[in-house]
Amino acid sequence: MDPMLASAGSALVGLMVTEAWGQARDGVVALWRRLRPADADAVGRDLDAARTELVEAREADEGGDETERELAGEWQRRLLRVLREDPSAAAELRRLLDEAHGTLPPETAPRSVQLQARADGNARIYQAGRDLRVQD
Repeated sequence: MDPMLASAGSALVGLMVTEAWGQARDGVVALWRRLRPADADAVGRDLDAARTELVEAREADEGGDETERELAGEWQRRLLRVLREDPSAAAELRRLLDEAHGTLPPETAPRSVQLQARADGNARIYQAGRDLRVQD
């Protein structure tokens, strides 16, 4: 599977708190309207509710990282179910997410992070693409 599509849920949720959100939301609703017309309005409402949940979590003390992970997983599953029904829609999803990311200024565009580590013996490895809290 295309790596971008494998992380489409994360990409979509990442866009929820950017200036490109309206474009991304409209694109996903249009995709649903084409593939599952009866569900398109509900998906739009669900996207709005997810964005509100994420914004509120980010404004709270915890910063929203857990909420962001949960929403990314939820939307990843929903997107993959739709793509299984119509694999040709993958190109459309890829295009709309790429276009939304392309409208962001470079300093706010979501970044891809790749981490690798190797541990021997009793070593510990802590890695994070963002904030990291370690409690023993």
